Amino acid sequence: MTTAAPAPALAFTERYLLSPEMVADPYPYLDALREHAPVHWSPMHHAWLVTGYEQVMHCLRDPAVSADRVRPLMDAVPQGARADAERAFAILSRWMVFNDPPQHRRLRQVFQEAFAARAVARYRAFTEKATRAVLARKAAPGRTGDLMADVAKPLPALVFARWLGIPRTDAAAFWYWNARVADLVLGTAQEESEYRASLQALVSLEDYLAGLVARRRAEPADDLISQVLAEGRVGESVTGEEFVGLLTQMAFAGGETTSNLIANTVLALHTRPGQYAAVREDPSRARGAVEETLRLDGPSKMSIRTAARDLVLDGRTLRAGDRIFLVTAAANRDPARFADPGRFDVHRTGATHLGFGFGAHFCIGAALARLVAVTVVETLARDHPDLVLADPARLTWQPSLLNRSLTAVPVRY
Repeated sequence: MTTAAPAPALAFTERYLLSPEMVADPYPYLDALREHAPVHWSPMHHAWLVTGYEQVMHCLRDPAVSADRVRPLMDAVPQGARADAERAFAILSRWMVFNDPPQHRRLRQVFQEAFAARAVARYRAFTEKATRAVLARKAAPGRTGDLMADVAKPLPALVFARWLGIPRTDAAAFWYWNARVADLVLGTAQEESEYRASLQALVSLEDYLAGLVARRRAEPADDLISQVLAEGRVGESVTGEEFVGLLTQMAFAGGETTSNLIANTVLALHTRPGQYAAVREDPSRARGAVEETLRLDGPSKMSIRTAARDLVLDGRTLRAGDRIFLVTAAANRDPARFADPGRFDVHRTGATHLGFGFGAHFCIGAALARLVAVTVVETLARDHPDLVLADPARLTWQPSLLNRSLTAVPVRY
């Protein structure tokens, strides 16, 4: 009796992460990539793709893996726009997210108290009131609309502007500048004119916030800027210029992540009737739904790092200067860490997901994002249980390496 030779292993075929099919649904490919090699050099992306949970955690802890990304962003600017870039990239260099310890720790400490969960909880009543008001205007029973435009984008903007202390009269300009800065930082700017608009928006945003800080020094209010100024760290642990630069990061990060988290959670629930029924029966399970969305289909797909020096990861040698993509969207589905990782379960407990990062670079705004997203999902489940997606099969996603963002969410309220 002869034994058949084992079938040869199928060759792994690399895919471009910004191809339309990868933008629409990257997860089957990321699962295959993680199984093939959790640390994989990609000639196509000129970067290491790190997809295993343990390997991503190692990178988030290892000082040899640097968060300094200002130089690569500057290198992407077309030559014709470089003259406008010097001040804008000086601002980015003051963002804590682009700094490594100990500089990162010094900058982050300025906001540590203001972003703590107990401090953010002060805004719960305002967030609940704002949510009810927005839904009362936009979500009349039987009306059709776009949940992204109606709720997911304006609500975080309202809460964040209140928290930061942006006067209503300035809101339109403030959020325009933020959108253009996002084009620069998230890599969606392509043409020279788009880069120029983004660079100028960052400068305008810093000028505006510098003026707002000066006003709050003279006339303190109940907002983030006034709170941090009152704590006395500005001028001691950070300079005034550093503080304003950090506020531009806070402004940029204030709405985008939370908007996408709201939209992705609504999508996750409304395409899983059993899970949505559980949240409708007990709206407090909205918290579990938000956490599962952060794990399974969160607003961030990856973060980009650079090897500050040579390091060995999972038997592979990464050289100083190599780009590293920490693909948290794959790590959060690693079966070595999560039981039945592809299942969305609002009751899930146990292993820590990486939806907001980990360690020194854990998202400082996580508590505020959670507060807003959970409030919206709770309110929708309790007060708008008949909401349905208009056509979930035709939803489209923004082309981005970093973000997982729907272009629109058509619904019937």
